[in-house]
Amino acid sequence: VACSLLGARALSCAVRAWIGDRRFSPPALCNDGLRDGRLMGENEWIEPHEKIGTFGGVYNLGRKLGCGSFGHVYLVVNKETGQEYAAKVESTGTKNQMIPFEAKLLRRLQGVTGFPTLHYYNVEGNYNIMVMDLLGPSLKDLFYMCFQRFSVKTVLMIIDQMLFRIQYLHSKGFIHRDIKPENFLVQCGRKANVVYIIDFGLAKRYRSAKTQQHIPYSDKKSLTGTARYASINAHSGIEQSRRDDMEAIGYVLIYFLQGQLPWQQLQADTKEEKYRLIMEAKKATPIEELCKGQPEVFAAYMRYCQGLQFEERPDYAHLRRMFKEAFQQEGFANDGIVDWMKPSLSERAKTQASEEHQDAQGGGPPVGRQGTGRAENGVEQRLSVAHAHSRGRAGSRASSRAPSEAGCQLSLQQRMISLFSQSTLAFADRQQSKNSHSVASSDMPTVRGAAMASPRSPTRAAPKRSGGSGLLASFFRCGSKAR
Repeated sequence: VACSLLGARALSCAVRAWIGDRRFSPPALCNDGLRDGRLMGENEWIEPHEKIGTFGGVYNLGRKLGCGSFGHVYLVVNKETGQEYAAKVESTGTKNQMIPFEAKLLRRLQGVTGFPTLHYYNVEGNYNIMVMDLLGPSLKDLFYMCFQRFSVKTVLMIIDQMLFRIQYLHSKGFIHRDIKPENFLVQCGRKANVVYIIDFGLAKRYRSAKTQQHIPYSDKKSLTGTARYASINAHSGIEQSRRDDMEAIGYVLIYFLQGQLPWQQLQADTKEEKYRLIMEAKKATPIEELCKGQPEVFAAYMRYCQGLQFEERPDYAHLRRMFKEAFQQEGFANDGIVDWMKPSLSERAKTQASEEHQDAQGGGPPVGRQGTGRAENGVEQRLSVAHAHSRGRAGSRASSRAPSEAGCQLSLQQRMISLFSQSTLAFADRQQSKNSHSVASSDMPTVRGAAMASPRSPTRAAPKRSGGSGLLASFFRCGSKAR
């Protein structure tokens, strides 16, 4: 017995010494993250990436913002400047690594408005790490914030920018292959109407860098991208080219205008069967029916894109002119104000979020100070909105959840609305005041925004992933300095 006790004590000491040598840092809390669509509890640890600690000489790896099929997204702080960034992290043991390719492509897209800035990329231990700008909410988040419908004016404003972004990507010899609302982001404040494109993990070169020759046609490919927005040709197994990005943008626009697409609620036993049903629904739905009730320009855009040949270059300028003329014909004011910047929306959204929260909590008061747009503490001020908004508004499913989970998610929605609104409404008010004393220009509003903050490398993230990989697509923060 004595020998056994001594042996057990020796083993215990050895284990403690081994753990001490590993210098594990305390587990960080991830209060606002999502894992597999489920809200993480306040006492749930983030996983092993905290062992990375400081990297690149100046970056401190902070709390987890989210995760997807590609790996994880973390908050990163430059310890010298206090500036906050987002970092994509994936294991070097991952079979199909995306970060090395994405970082290489982002370097080619440097210094252009609407593309994220890459600040750092390297292999740290067993992880690929890419540090990018921390951008604002995705268009998918804002779509739900606007009660699952964008106005025609807003859609006409953002399509102009989306076409500029995709044209520039195509000019560099690449196609995106995962066009979706989650992969387009905005910023806070005065840049809340500037659209960024992110998540280039599924991008592909469509022409040779040396000869500029187009890749060959093939009809034996599997679907790459997000089925809801993929082109009919992509569903049919045809190699994707520029025309497929353009058609996918069209489906995104119609989704914003109509609130949903006809094939969204299809059910199937397998993923392959569901993809087949979606393809058949797209083929069977006439463009006129798809765009019913909307300006003719959207149907014209879809007909144009579906008529493009495999190697044909889209006439981006012609398409932008079409939408500009439609904007003018509708008589919209060129004031730069989009739906999510409207004060009336903010008040309506906060009221509904408060009501939903009280319903979920049995009539209890909502979290946060009403009317101030401010959170109760620093953690909430750094709030990141998770993919719950990409899967459906919290209120519509509150009754099917446990009260605590529903209340938590509803408070996240309410705080998102408050935090984003307070940083944009002041700008919107100034714009409206300015326009009330001058005649609005008839030109199509092309929001230029500030040039990239630094001539270094690119940022959305990307995720946008978005197959879940749309990285920063569902996370935002108002402000840039650490508090």
